[in-house]
Amino acid sequence: MSDHDGQPSNRLRKELPAELPPARPPAADAPSSDTPAGDVPEGARSASAGLTGRDRLFAGLWPPRLTRAQLIVALLLFGLGFGLAVQVASNSESDGALRGARQEDLVRILDELDDRTQRLEDEKQGLEKQRDELENSSDQAEEARRQTLEKERQLGILAGTVAAQGPGITVTIEDTKGAVEADMLLDAIQELRAAGAEAIQVNGVRVVAGTYLTDSDKSVSVDGNKINAPYRFQVIGKPQDLEPALNIPGGVVQTLEKEQATVTVEQSSKIVVDALRAAERPDYARSSSQ
Repeated sequence: MSDHDGQPSNRLRKELPAELPPARPPAADAPSSDTPAGDVPEGARSASAGLTGRDRLFAGLWPPRLTRAQLIVALLLFGLGFGLAVQVASNSESDGALRGARQEDLVRILDELDDRTQRLEDEKQGLEKQRDELENSSDQAEEARRQTLEKERQLGILAGTVAAQGPGITVTIEDTKGAVEADMLLDAIQELRAAGAEAIQVNGVRVVAGTYLTDSDKSVSVDGNKINAPYRFQVIGKPQDLEPALNIPGGVVQTLEKEQATVTVEQSSKIVVDALRAAERPDYARSSSQ
């Protein structure tokens, strides 16, 4: 070995591999070094080069590859959505009945709700007064008897077994054409009850909770008793509530007038309802206190 080769730098150069030229990047159309050119079809290379990002995303998502857990979650979400849809549809139907109502019908419904609320509030105050009287009375037994008799009279008025008098209205329906039917008179009774009527009689027949009306040979029968026009209602209640209930737009009076009937409403400070109904003992119902 020569002195030149013995130098440290020369020995290091001989131990290292020869310097290689920098690698050139492969051409875009050249096949990969890992895959022989003959293994990649020409059509696949051209198709892969022509796909957009959206196409590749769709190809990765379709056909779907669902796991069991994903399928269960999808079914649960479907059931939840279906339940919500049914609930929304039911609410929409109930709201739609009021949306389609006429303005006069909405006014009537609102007035009736206000009147019923007021009557319930008055009844609540009355019951609270009775409770206070019982608690504060020195002779609670006598007070209980007095309240029992008063309650019996009130129930007798509602059942039609005792006569009643008080402020109210008289409604007279003239029907010269014979066009008034039982359902029209029933509508009048229902409107009066909703407005707070406490006692009603029609042409001498007492109207109670179980009263029914039927058509009978161009006239009307009330609980099997045939009555003829003019139909005369004697009603005990607050006149300021009873008369407007009949005269609301689209109400009883307008309906009867369309049938060419004449309706007259008179307020009075004293109306007498003296038609009586016999007290009937129920066949099956008994007091739970017995």
